[in-house]
Amino acid sequence: MTLIPLFNENMAVKAYSVFSQKDNFFLNPMMQGTRQNDGAASVDGLDLIRTMGIETLSGNEEIFVPVTKISIFCDMESQCDAPHERIVFLIDNTITPNEMYVNRLRELKEKGYKLAVRKLAVMDFENYREILKLADYVFLNNRKIAIDKAKIYFRKLYPNIMLCAVGIDTMEDYEGLIAQGGYQLYEGKFYRVPVTKGPHEVAPLKANYIELLNVVNNENFELTKAADVIGRDVALTLSLLKMVNRMTVNSGISTIRHAAAMLGQKELKKWINTAVVNEMYADKPGEVTRVSMLRAKFAEFLAPAFGMQDKSDELFLMGLFSVLDVILEKPMEEALEMITVAADIREALINRSGRLAPVLEVMENYENADFSEVSRLLLLAKIDVNPVNDAYMRSLAWYRDLMYEKK
Repeated sequence: MTLIPLFNENMAVKAYSVFSQKDNFFLNPMMQGTRQNDGAASVDGLDLIRTMGIETLSGNEEIFVPVTKISIFCDMESQCDAPHERIVFLIDNTITPNEMYVNRLRELKEKGYKLAVRKLAVMDFENYREILKLADYVFLNNRKIAIDKAKIYFRKLYPNIMLCAVGIDTMEDYEGLIAQGGYQLYEGKFYRVPVTKGPHEVAPLKANYIELLNVVNNENFELTKAADVIGRDVALTLSLLKMVNRMTVNSGISTIRHAAAMLGQKELKKWINTAVVNEMYADKPGEVTRVSMLRAKFAEFLAPAFGMQDKSDELFLMGLFSVLDVILEKPMEEALEMITVAADIREALINRSGRLAPVLEVMENYENADFSEVSRLLLLAKIDVNPVNDAYMRSLAWYRDLMYEKK
């Protein structure tokens, strides 16, 4: 189960979609046959919302929850008590426009839920007229739909429906669609695609952060040197003092060096890597920061499943720095030339090889909701899917607690 962000034209996240796969079909091929509908009467996304809390998953925004031709008839209220207006049930072309489904969708609308439709071919639009009349959103594949014609069609027949462009692979495609106009939401991997070229200069503030990362990622670094670099940045200084003051009975921490000593080398290193990366990402979409932080903890929590308990700290940094090319606007190899990291991390992020690379590959496919590939990779590694799913849920909970603490 994973979350996919949907952006507006200003690169602000306006909603999330939940995507899930209940079973590993590589390990359970029978699930593709007579047993494929086992447990289909429940909605996985509602279970996730109930377990984690809607604020954890989507903040104040809506969350899109896919439903099947079976689960659409289950008792939604008993599965999740989140505000109905925040939940958008996402249906596809397996739910046909016959009277039974149309009536059920109408019932859900009357209860305050919203509806979205995806995977409709142009030739299906007319057949789905009664469902589209009820829909709040329609997902369109920008590579298969002529947006100029789609805008005219939907504005004329369904003026209140919002159009969502899906499958956007690059920032150039995203910017082109915005210039063209017509869509309200945008979904795809464009916001975190690897950078292959970029400017040579790094902003002075980021250069300061890079220096600090290099200080703490050297073995046996000096606390005083790290503290002096922290002192050059007001945001980091306040964050450090605030955190250390919470740890002391008497809030007498008044110098940065004292605060660093109170934390100790190991905890200071972990805090700096997390806090500095967060500050470095300040001029990027908030979702990039979220991806980086979630990957860091996800990778750390995956360590036992991959038999890498001894590498949990390195896995954390690998996840944290996995979008460093996006942040510094440089190819990953150039970005990592600027920051001291362990050889295993460099191998994984640059060459996709070495001991840590399998964890990165599973994480990225999991994040993209490519669960068939995740299943294949886990089968080859002889790893059960349950600890992987648990690691993702724990990383969501960690991120929720981290954000709550900041507030």
